[in-house]
Amino acid sequence: MGKQKAIYTPSVDAGDFVIVINSQKVRVTGNKEEDKYYHRHTGYSGGLKSTKYRIMKARTPERIIYQAVKGMLPKNRLGRKMLKKLRIFKSDSHIHEAQNPKILQF
Repeated sequence: MGKQKAIYTPSVDAGDFVIVINSQKVRVTGNKEEDKYYHRHTGYSGGLKSTKYRIMKARTPERIIYQAVKGMLPKNRLGRKMLKKLRIFKSDSHIHEAQNPKILQF
């Protein structure tokens, strides 16, 4: 949100863009590999689709991180603007090299 900046206002997103790399290396603990499900709805009657974590990791590991971050953000216009500033990539190469991003190690 940009709380560390001098121009901070609670109703304005003044934060920076975030680039997440190596999403295919995400790990979980316990039995979540087999027990965790991701749900989505098609919009039609009876259209609930469920996908196991291990299948989601094999197909689209970016969506795992995307849904985790989306769940932590506020569910309003400001949260949707903040989510647009998130870029997730499967491997360590990405298209934003020209912007010289700062690397934060976790």
